[in-house]
Amino acid sequence: MMSLMAAVMEGPLADLSKWETAGCSIARAMDLIGTRSAMLILREAYYGTRRFDGFARRVGITDAAAAAQLRKLTAAGLLEKRPYQEEGKRTRHEYALTQMGRDLLPAVVALWQWGDAYLQPGPPPLLRVDAETGEPVRVDLRTSSGTEIPLERLAVRVNEDYLRDRAERRKKNPDS
Repeated sequence: MMSLMAAVMEGPLADLSKWETAGCSIARAMDLIGTRSAMLILREAYYGTRRFDGFARRVGITDAAAAAQLRKLTAAGLLEKRPYQEEGKRTRHEYALTQMGRDLLPAVVALWQWGDAYLQPGPPPLLRVDAETGEPVRVDLRTSSGTEIPLERLAVRVNEDYLRDRAERRKKNPDS
């Protein structure tokens, strides 16, 4: 029988019934990238797809759906539009990852890694390796010193900087 494992909720977070999840970063991230097409457009950007028709074709979505997701990801700052022009044709735009989009890569690789482990019926179709050494690449939860942290050692605590910032914002704009 598997024992129940959970993160260590510290201080006022220990009683889950006493606090709200307002402002949750996971919820905000999912609001932005939580659709299949958004994630697959990001996958394609990591793979090197840059042009609108490539995103729509490789993700397998309509032009309207691709346009909507590209607009959303661009407005949010994960992609940026860059003009290009083929000889004799009008100026068009391609899409490139911003630093914000590049910084999402570990989360995308973590989903990929999880899908390989639990959703593939056999060996995964693709491997993640270091281009220089061929060494396998994986995402792990680690401290800044490199210690791997299992769920039951993950502590979650209130960020005092967040509380101060929120209090300052409320002072400036009491109606928000």
